[in-house]
Amino acid sequence: MVGQNKKKTFLKALLYLLPSLLVVALFVVYPMFHTLRMSFYEDFNIFSKEGSGFGLSSYIWVLEDPTFHKALLNTFIYAIVTVPVSIVISLFIAILLDSKIRGSKFFQTAFFLPYVTNAIAIGLAFRFIFHSEFGIFNKFLAVFGIDAIQWLNDPDWSMFTLCIFGIWSALAFKIVIFLAGLQGIDPQLYQAARIDEAGRWKQFTKITLPQLGPILAYQFVIATIGAFKCYEEVIGLFGDDGPLHSATTMVYYMYDKFYNANRYTIAAASGVLMFLIIMVFTFIQLRMSNRKAAQ
Repeated sequence: MVGQNKKKTFLKALLYLLPSLLVVALFVVYPMFHTLRMSFYEDFNIFSKEGSGFGLSSYIWVLEDPTFHKALLNTFIYAIVTVPVSIVISLFIAILLDSKIRGSKFFQTAFFLPYVTNAIAIGLAFRFIFHSEFGIFNKFLAVFGIDAIQWLNDPDWSMFTLCIFGIWSALAFKIVIFLAGLQGIDPQLYQAARIDEAGRWKQFTKITLPQLGPILAYQFVIATIGAFKCYEEVIGLFGDDGPLHSATTMVYYMYDKFYNANRYTIAAASGVLMFLIIMVFTFIQLRMSNRKAAQ
């Protein structure tokens, strides 16, 4: 009787989950396996779904392509810069907003707005901010007698500009998550610390950071994955991959090979390689966070 009840419960749960499972299977699982299959062909017809030259030639071509090396380097630079910087800034802002400063509700809404706004639309606004002649940044630099910088037209500045935009656009989601974590910390912990005459820095390092440990781990994993998927920021800011391909990223590389060059197998191979890189980084971050939690 107990076994029959469990079976009925399982079937009922499966029935409720079936629509979601079908959507995931159709739009996630199937494209993943189709991309993997396509990546092993030298040439592939996306209409007949037939390929020729089965092997590793597409992977070899991608790994030997200097443009892919540039995209990989830019993606790593973008991730290494934007992930920790955006987490530190968003945590600082979240702590300020959680301290019940005047107008905190307004600032919470203001900081969350970029998250519900399309990144390409925001990028168009940032194009004006970074404009070499009329941009706010160069107007500010001119006050100190600094010559105008070609933020969007100089290959030496394109990644720096992209990182600034990436940090700003990544703050909204992180601030909301940190705010939720901060509001979940027991206030009695801070009261006990104040009784022991612990300063703000000691409260932060001994209470806030340890209590936010799981959230910090989550933020690092999600932010790293998001950084490796950087594409909308590039298109929104430059309209392409920047001057002399200086701001090309791995996702833009895939887009360019698929839609512009019609090299479908090359795009698929680069997508599989990006998936493997993200999986390795995620695995390392999760192992490190689990070790810290165990300690």
